[in-house]
Parts: sequence; C-alpha cells; structure tokens
Amino acid sequence: MVDGVSPQVVVTTGLISLVSGYLLGIYAIRGYVFSSALKEERDANWKDPVESEESDIDEDDTILDHAPNWGNGEEADRRQGLRATKAPAVAPKSNEECKLVLVVRTDLGMTKGKIAAQCGHATLACYKTLSRAAAKDPKSTEAKLLRQWERMGQAKIAVQTKSEDEMLELMRKARSLGVTAEVIQDAGRTQIAASSRTVLGVGPAPKSEVDKITGHLKLL
Repeated sequence: MVDGVSPQVVVTTGLISLVSGYLLGIYAIRGYVFSSALKEERDANWKDPVESEESDIDEDDTILDHAPNWGNGEEADRRQGLRATKAPAVAPKSNEECKLVLVVRTDLGMTKGKIAAQCGHATLACYKTLSRAAAKDPKSTEAKLLRQWERMGQAKIAVQTKSEDEMLELMRKARSLGVTAEVIQDAGRTQIAASSRTVLGVGPAPKSEVDKITGHLKLL
C-alpha cells in the first residue's frame, strides 16, 4: 500500500498507460488520429509492391532498353555497347541454314536451370526484334530470315564466354554486320546480382554471317 493506493492499482494503471500509448502511436502513424491527409496517403500507399517472377522478364530487360549513361557521354556508351550501331540485316541465300547462337557467360557461376531460363529470354528477345520488323514489312530481310530459320529447324547453338567485355564486343560486331544481337540483363532475384548481363543472343541469321562472330567460341 503506497499513499492509500494498492500495488495492484499502480501496476494495472501502468500497463493500461503503456498499451494505450503504444496503440495511440500506431494509429497516429497510420493517419487514423491526427491527420486526414496522412490517412489518405496511407490508404493509397500502404500495400507493398509485388515483385514479378523471373519468368515475367520481357524485352524491357534487354540491354537495348536501358537508359544511356549520360554521365559518361556517348563515346562511353558505345564502348559499353549501349549505343552500338546496327547495319542493315543480311539476307539469307536460297538454301543457306539460319541459326541462333546463345553466348552464355560462365564467369557468373549460374546453375544449369538459371542458364536455361536466361537462354530462353535471349531467344525470345531476338525473335521479337525480328518479328517487329517483319510485321511492318512481310517482304523485308528480317521476314525472310525468320521464315528460313523456322523452315529449316530453328537451329540454336549454346557457346560460352568468360567475360562481359567479350560479350559486348561480340554484340557490337554482330550489329556492325547486320546481325540481330540482344543481351539479357538479369533482374537479380536469384543467384546473381541485378543487371548482370548473362546471355547474348546472336541471330537468327545466315550461318556464314553468325560464324564470323561466334565461330571461335567453345560449345557450352
């Protein structure tokens, strides 16, 4: 008994004050107590954003769609492959095989499953690039390349490189020869760092042209 007040009353009052203060603070933060504007903001932004799965990656994850490096200037962008010049597509000869080569970086330590997924992204990116041009003009070189590649079995070859620098150099060479080339940048949700350049797709294009670019690389 303290000054006519029992210990039970003191403890009970203290707990009630503690809980009330905690709840009041939470409600104030969420905008339920003091600010209607804060409450409206909370209602609009309370839910966390939902990240897409790796399988949702589309053409926006190719190197072509990333913003140029304005800080370093155009010349730096060209060295990094961000503004590689693309020559007109090379038409296939009447019965020449067309193929798509997938250049995989082995220095990243990707698992087989990860490599397969990234190769799928690169294949789709290259196909979409040619498809867009073919849709605009069914008689275009790109349309002929797609038809010949599909008609002759859609050949795909996986080779390896050990560095990003070599991958970007291959991309620049491909585009300078008029061959489709797309680099995939990973979203970074599994295994490797975000924006890692994982696979370069070269083609579909005439075998003779693709071999000028990737013929020296070892099979994966």
